[in-house]
Amino acid sequence: MTVIVAGTVLVYLLDMFSTTILFSDLLVFSPALILQGQVWRLFTFLFIPDSSYLLLLALSLYFYWLIGNVLEQQWGTAKFNFYYFLGVVLNIILGFVSYALGGSGEVSMTYVNLSLFFAFATLYPDMQVYIFFILPVKVKWLAWLDAALFLWMVVSSLIALNFLGALMPIIALLNYLLFFWSDLADSVRRMAGRAAHQTSRQTINFKKAARQAQQHKGYIHKCAVCGKTDTDYPDMEFRYCSKCNGYYCYCKDHINDHVHIQ
Repeated sequence: MTVIVAGTVLVYLLDMFSTTILFSDLLVFSPALILQGQVWRLFTFLFIPDSSYLLLLALSLYFYWLIGNVLEQQWGTAKFNFYYFLGVVLNIILGFVSYALGGSGEVSMTYVNLSLFFAFATLYPDMQVYIFFILPVKVKWLAWLDAALFLWMVVSSLIALNFLGALMPIIALLNYLLFFWSDLADSVRRMAGRAAHQTSRQTINFKKAARQAQQHKGYIHKCAVCGKTDTDYPDMEFRYCSKCNGYYCYCKDHINDHVHIQ
């Protein structure tokens, strides 16, 4: 990702000193010009800046660089490069298909770069980042904001009948799903399991019994062996034995050292 960021900075600087034509115009992805022999455009569109505003570009490039390096360390260089360049290939295919159907076929890497954040949020959902170095926000909430942006761009592009603009975010999401479908499916199954556990008869009866014990006895947990309670020993860990017949609680000293009640 360092090469992509450095190349983008270089193109931005060259654009600043361009007079008649922007340097980036010579690099954008254009199927018509590629078919005329300008094959470098198959690769150079990776370095087109997302924005002409310096501050916005600097923040986005820093974010891409940071996330890209973390993903590369987590996955390894080979897997990260495969993820990123699969997005490149999918965009190239989309561009040529669009051109063949009568469109311009001019695609960009904006949404593939943004999709890196989905990958980052899937791996580190509870990590905190500081917006403008001040406001702490968990990564998973920013990922939802990113998803809302993708949805808005798809809907607004469809309303404007810009089908290429609608497909670019979808292609980027497809690239993400190819790598994280199993992780997302496991996450959904875990949430469904927790929800089922919370509403199960056993859990409801246990919570009811715990509330009644606290109201009438002044404690919630009491060891069935030594009689210690969570009121007398607030730092003590108490657990309920799944092998005993009923709700029998034990302190940490006896949870693994007691006779199971049947």
